[in-house]
Amino acid sequence: MQREIFAYKCKKCGHVHYPYRMVCAKCHHLEHNEFDAVPLPKKGKLVTFTFVHNLPADFSVAKLGLCIVELENGMRMTGQMNIENPKIGMPVVGKTEVVRLEEFQKSYGMVFYKA
Repeated sequence: MQREIFAYKCKKCGHVHYPYRMVCAKCHHLEHNEFDAVPLPKKGKLVTFTFVHNLPADFSVAKLGLCIVELENGMRMTGQMNIENPKIGMPVVGKTEVVRLEEFQKSYGMVFYKA
């Protein structure tokens, strides 16, 4: 099953929002169900990135890459990055997935996502 991340298109003016907003940022239209869900593009370019090296003890990786990507449609979003030698401006292709789900956390009724 392929997962998608959706933006929301105003039915009145066509402006696309991500994340969801209750009021259109462009035309200020406010009506219930006046936005259509549209999938975000998977391709973009790397705008900036950083690595977190001081992770909690239960992480199974030494560092966590975080980035901002400008998508093909001009929207920007934040995400985790798994690129060994990233370069600002490089083309990237994203995918939406559950990174890791701990079984012991499910048994306690909690769900936590970690790298």
